[in-house]
Amino acid sequence: MLAQSPYIRLEFQINRLKAPPAPEGLFQFHAMWKEENNALQRTFAFANFSEAFAFMTRVAFLAEKMDHHPEWSNVWNKVEIRLRTHSAGNIITDKDRQLATEIDKLVS
Repeated sequence: MLAQSPYIRLEFQINRLKAPPAPEGLFQFHAMWKEENNALQRTFAFANFSEAFAFMTRVAFLAEKMDHHPEWSNVWNKVEIRLRTHSAGNIITDKDRQLATEIDKLVS
């Protein structure tokens, strides 16, 4: 009997968690984003504060480029992000979904 590698089990679990593709024309964003209080919300966890801060820096450059800025907080290795469009009345719009998609690319 072959011993099962822990890496194979982890890869299987990660693949099992992937969201199905969105219909053509819609933004795809990770299933870990939740719609709560008229915002897309997600918590990211990193190994330490430096990794969390580096991630926030990369998100800041994306947000500036897209002219769409998140509400967020950071405590040690955790970064909480909330996305909503203030100019549209504090609701979720395609700008939020697009930024969520780009943020997900940073961690995938």
